[in-house]
Amino acid sequence: MAHHHHVTSADIAINGDHLDKSKVAPIQMAALVIAAIGTVASLYLLFFAPVKLRAPFAYSWLFAFYFFLTLAIGGCFWTLLHNVSNSGWGTSVRRVFENVGSTYPWMFLFGLPLLCPQVQQYLYEWMNIHRSAEGVRSEWLHQHNHLLYNKYWFMNIPFWYGRVIFWGLGLSAVIIGLRRLSTAQDTDPNPGTARLFKARFHSTYTLVIFALTITFTGFDFMMGLDYRWFSTMWGVYLFAGAALNSMAVIVLVTTWLKSMGHLKHVTGPEHYHLMGKLMFAFTVFWAYVTFSQYFLIWYSNQTEETSYFLIRNTGNWNIAMIALMFGHFVIPFVILLQAWLKRNPKWLSLMAIYTLCMHVLDHYLITIPERGVSLGGEHMSGPGFEGFVQKVSIPGAFLGDILAFVTIGSAFVFFVIRALGQHSLYPNRDPRILESANVSN
Repeated sequence: MAHHHHVTSADIAINGDHLDKSKVAPIQMAALVIAAIGTVASLYLLFFAPVKLRAPFAYSWLFAFYFFLTLAIGGCFWTLLHNVSNSGWGTSVRRVFENVGSTYPWMFLFGLPLLCPQVQQYLYEWMNIHRSAEGVRSEWLHQHNHLLYNKYWFMNIPFWYGRVIFWGLGLSAVIIGLRRLSTAQDTDPNPGTARLFKARFHSTYTLVIFALTITFTGFDFMMGLDYRWFSTMWGVYLFAGAALNSMAVIVLVTTWLKSMGHLKHVTGPEHYHLMGKLMFAFTVFWAYVTFSQYFLIWYSNQTEETSYFLIRNTGNWNIAMIALMFGHFVIPFVILLQAWLKRNPKWLSLMAIYTLCMHVLDHYLITIPERGVSLGGEHMSGPGFEGFVQKVSIPGAFLGDILAFVTIGSAFVFFVIRALGQHSLYPNRDPRILESANVSN
């Protein structure tokens, strides 16, 4: 395929490529206002509203918080992977990786309400059991709740708090440090390769922090909703969704910047083709992991494990589960196979929006069915679930889901735009920028 225009150092802006803040100010302001109003309303619903509003909204908040957290964690992942793999092509879009990842500390702040017992009491039954069994803990648990007794080394409240604080601070330090290292190059009079080696070195061991964060935030916030349930595939399942959908966000941000005339000479169809290939790869990976999780649970057929799918096969949730299989895998698989489509910014961006919609459905199905089971009706009893008289959804509660999603989503948009405006939009003094601009695949 003929290459459009060979990029030379004359095409690279000396002072970098900076966002025209006056152009994006209205969007940024609107996002901030919506986020602020939504946060006030949400805090009221989380802490001061009547219980019948407060309890369902705790789940709404958890759903929205974790959804956007996965996108931020994914931005950190692509930054780390770019550095560790010494990627040449990604230099042009590396700053977008870093800017999406840099929202992580801010997104994590939205998890603070989950540290309050007033919110925890509706979400985490195991914490209520621990709090009420305080003092007679081990004896009582041993006799009455063997499962929780056996998990006590991990599922105890002090260790839970310690872990959550570590996930918040650990990955924040990683992405802030790497982004600082990257942006310092923009103003360095003699930018050599020293920083690239430094970034590469520091991205190796910090990949472990990333892996622990995506796995155990998923355990601590999501799997803990039902302390009886567990899955050995959980961490990798959440990772697949986070990697895929943060790449979708990166594609959208890149297209948006290009529509305003940025990244002109440094990104082209080749970069989209590569990002599209990564989206395709993680679409397949997500399907593989999701099927593996289902298959392992189906095959071993243990009560503690199958509850996850039983709940999501009750009421109308099964329709959503089937839609997820087709929508999250079959459709994008067929569409992303097309090479011409992956090279076209407009079409790939439409696919990115579609993928993100499927990610919303995925996370909705992870969190929300648990709400009906925990808050509506009695707990399952008897062999074969004869006493399965449970509401699996709470009428009207979806309005809270929308409020929480729009609130945290607006904040995410605000922090992404804020990050984009702080530095040059691509590392213009990186020694590999020309290699990246002229990439061919």
